[in-house]
Amino acid sequence: MRLRSWLSGTCSTTNHDSTDPFSMKHLETTNSTDISTTTASSSASSIATSLQSSVSLLSLPSVPSLQTLPRETLDLSVSHLCVASLNPRAKLPITCLAVHGYFFYAASANEVRVYERKTWTLLDTFNSEDSSSGSVKAVSFCEGKVFTAHQDCKIRVWQMMETKRHKLLATLPTVNDRLRSFLLPKNYVSVRRHVKRLWIEHADAVTGQAVNNGLIYSVSWDKSLKVWRGSDLRCLESVKAHEDAINTVAVSADGTVYTGSADSLIRVWAKPLGEKRHALIATLEKHKSAVNTLALSDDGSVLFSGSCDRSILVWEREDRANHMAVTGALRGHKNAILCLINVSDLLFSGSADRTVRVWLRGQEGRYCCLAVLEGHQKPVKSLAAVAEDEPNGVVSVVSGGLDGELRVWRVLKWRPNCTSPDNLKMEIVK
Repeated sequence: MRLRSWLSGTCSTTNHDSTDPFSMKHLETTNSTDISTTTASSSASSIATSLQSSVSLLSLPSVPSLQTLPRETLDLSVSHLCVASLNPRAKLPITCLAVHGYFFYAASANEVRVYERKTWTLLDTFNSEDSSSGSVKAVSFCEGKVFTAHQDCKIRVWQMMETKRHKLLATLPTVNDRLRSFLLPKNYVSVRRHVKRLWIEHADAVTGQAVNNGLIYSVSWDKSLKVWRGSDLRCLESVKAHEDAINTVAVSADGTVYTGSADSLIRVWAKPLGEKRHALIATLEKHKSAVNTLALSDDGSVLFSGSCDRSILVWEREDRANHMAVTGALRGHKNAILCLINVSDLLFSGSADRTVRVWLRGQEGRYCCLAVLEGHQKPVKSLAAVAEDEPNGVVSVVSGGLDGELRVWRVLKWRPNCTSPDNLKMEIVK
């Protein structure tokens, strides 16, 4: 059985073709056969070793650094503690994380575990018996349902019951959606030579999801962006968005969609006034290798992108323009950037160098690295974070690594003249 990895086009500077040994097309399972724990663990270990030992690409020297906010000038300190460490499935990599209200979702291979976020009590484990679905790539929430994106090209829809157990409601595309489409030849598209599929189907692993205003946006290694309606689970639209596999998607509150691909491009999509379909409004070109992850600021005015070139690029809206322009880079990681998440004025980045960095966004677009969270033995693949409803402004961060470990952190910015470090640590531990 051939194995592929979740990692798209590991640190390649050119488009991936079928002969590239580091292409994502060579790095994860292509079929739906059962995956044994031993095989998955061995694959994750070899991928992690490759990530850590390989020399990363140059960190985009032509892009100016935004780390111009001197730490010593800030009347601000940061405290962080790892308050819990969990190993859902020993040695199997954590593939994605998500937070929804009081619940935390962690996927490892094909299985999703649900925890109560305050006590870290395990509430449910679902999809554990369906190893044919392949690894879970993303978890999102819409219209009271849970959507999981899978390696077998499908999106599964779940409902949390009163018992906190999860029940499978549907698999996208739904049977009704297929019945509406399968008779008409125009509803079929070529996915490769001599192979056609319905346009509502993904033809390769579904690698990312984003949700906005009742719509779910999914992207795939099949190079497409699809839009689903959460209320009736219908596929509304499909766009060939890139010339290579798509790894990540983000959507702002105004409906602007950003897709990042192994072709090193970020593309921006929106619906023109009066139109029903998304159109390409901008292509952001600056990265020199596969774009692995995207994150947006709370108001959608700043876009962060992470790649194998070790840099986090910061994009901001140009005056009187609907698209972004790069303003600079955040540097410090020693290997590929694999995941990003933004909470208020803090950006968290996870890397193949096994660390999580905490960045503060200051005035005039200046940044400072406040802390480096260490402890993982292998690359940090996934992050989830949420601002706690507490007077001290604690942010809870969960990092998931290829070592199969979940590390729970509590991060707090504080002013030295207000709270002493000893009192702060005691407060966080509580």
